[in-house]
Amino acid sequence: MTADVAYVVFGASLLLAIILPDLLNRWAISAPMVLVGIGMLIGLTPLPDGMPLDPQENRAAIEHVAGLVVIVALMGVGLAIDRPLSLLDPKTWRRWSPTWRLLAIGMPLCIAAVALFGWVAGLAPAVAILLGAALAPTDPVLASDVQVAGPQTDDHEVDESDELRFTLTSEAGLNDGLAFPFVYLAIMIATEDAVSHWALEWVGFYLIGKVVIGVLAGIVVGKLLAFIAFRSSNRSLRVAERGESLLALAALIAAYGVGEIVGGYGFLSVFVCALSFRSAERSHDYHAAMHEVAERLERLLTLFVLLILGIALTRGLLDALDWRGVVIGLGLILVVRPLAGVLALTSWPRRTSGSTELTRPQRWAAAFFGVRGIGSVYYLAYAGGESELLAQDWLWSTVAFTIVASVLIHGILATPVMARIDPARG
Repeated sequence: MTADVAYVVFGASLLLAIILPDLLNRWAISAPMVLVGIGMLIGLTPLPDGMPLDPQENRAAIEHVAGLVVIVALMGVGLAIDRPLSLLDPKTWRRWSPTWRLLAIGMPLCIAAVALFGWVAGLAPAVAILLGAALAPTDPVLASDVQVAGPQTDDHEVDESDELRFTLTSEAGLNDGLAFPFVYLAIMIATEDAVSHWALEWVGFYLIGKVVIGVLAGIVVGKLLAFIAFRSSNRSLRVAERGESLLALAALIAAYGVGEIVGGYGFLSVFVCALSFRSAERSHDYHAAMHEVAERLERLLTLFVLLILGIALTRGLLDALDWRGVVIGLGLILVVRPLAGVLALTSWPRRTSGSTELTRPQRWAAAFFGVRGIGSVYYLAYAGGESELLAQDWLWSTVAFTIVASVLIHGILATPVMARIDPARG
């Protein structure tokens, strides 16, 4: 029965992944909203009996599926970004300045605020920090309505009117990996001795070392694959000439695997690999073909996961939710993230020449659309495998509630807000 139900659910996800995006294109309603709603309705029927919905019993499977969805999304996001970024060119770094501010100021503020409230509300320090870390990143999976559409391959100069979408896209690509040090902080507090025994290790290795290793691994894999695809002396290896777009899948799997094997953050490796690959032959149509493969796979996996999430919601996933979870979820979406984002993006009196600025409406929109999603599920499942303290039902209920609230609130507002800020592209 379980296998038959899985076929039905997967088939329904595939069908909806094909028809929903165009069907809902002009409405103030998103495909994730519809999928969660359909899943909840299915959950009220006897159909899914026997499906593996309990996060405690199926933590490993949830971790692997959620991680796959995230790395596919990260590859698509990296390939979609047209704006160059070079380690050796300060001018390119300045054009990413809103992204750096959201990452360096906005995300730590969100983590700290959620962790502080959780601690005051009676959570153990490790649990409070994990909740803040899991809920802090803007999700690259569910934020497609407010991100750049895809790679432009006509040698155009980046349109500065895309600044809002670029900021949200680049932030979503980077902050999944950059939240990992704080997940490790929660794990170490829960499993290790006194903080003084491992504090320097956390700063030196988990906060700095693994980030640097992950970035370097992504650069190496991206440049190597780009050389093979575009410039190899062996014609059979120059897959760009044949338009073999499945290289996108090989790239994301290889980048993640290499990043993890050498001790870095695999999420960062995948995104940086995509950026590095994108920098080669920037105007080649092959980038658009690869992005389409990643986007289609991401759409299918995302809607499948959301359908399962909707079923789980009406099958007991929210049973442990209490007022603390509701306050944290809604407070993060409606108060903490917007205020932290605006503070991070506020213009400084003296700006470096060449840095990019958002208009006031763009700043508020970038601050507000901090979509929560599948990445939060991955972090929670990962940490739960390291410590029983971090595998509480209450954490799953709170994260699930926050994701659904984000899907509803951001899904309803994305189309009208983006249309108002940028009528030509909304």
